[in-house]
Amino acid sequence: MPASPPSARTRVKRVHERATYERDALYDVLDAGMLCHVGYVFDGYPVVTPTLYWREGDAIYWHGSSASRALRASQDLEVCLTVTHLDGLVLARSAFHHSANYRSAMIFGTAHIVTGDAEKLARLEAMMDRLCPDRWGALRPVSAKELKATHILWMPLDEASVKIRSGAPVDDEADMADDVWAGVVPFALGFGQPEPDDVTRAAGRVAPAVTGRLTRRS
Repeated sequence: MPASPPSARTRVKRVHERATYERDALYDVLDAGMLCHVGYVFDGYPVVTPTLYWREGDAIYWHGSSASRALRASQDLEVCLTVTHLDGLVLARSAFHHSANYRSAMIFGTAHIVTGDAEKLARLEAMMDRLCPDRWGALRPVSAKELKATHILWMPLDEASVKIRSGAPVDDEADMADDVWAGVVPFALGFGQPEPDDVTRAAGRVAPAVTGRLTRRS
């Protein structure tokens, strides 16, 4: 468990040997995905919202509609943001020892809103580059109305922990001789072939930015 937890609430207590607080490990988990879950208390009850995210340096960003009450409410509130990747099912010789291989990150912090049109545009371009690199330049400019309708939130990566499980099942010694298959069933997400919509004029020429996505896992 290299490095020290940055705060008491980030310290991993259960199976703590799977935890790390190294910044590079955190970057690896975040940069491997684009879907996170943001948890906060809204009107007195807990809410967890799935949303797209992207990392820039030591900050994580997510966005949504300016009309979203929950998104507005999370501004300047303490939130907990999580990212998880499932890498495989771990099938053991007993039901008790079945598990999963995974990589996960948990981040605590205060959600801040991005202000100023120039700053919002820069962050939206960074988001688009994360989703589909080189596509921003092919799109029409964002309108003032669209910019006003979009909220972008961010928080620093100062309070975070990473937890990773990998490898084979860990069975009880007494079960090792059982005639039961044990091992790992790998799991991976990937992009499929691009499917143009019904009215696109570019159906026969998929842009390099789109086809390039096929070679990337996330």
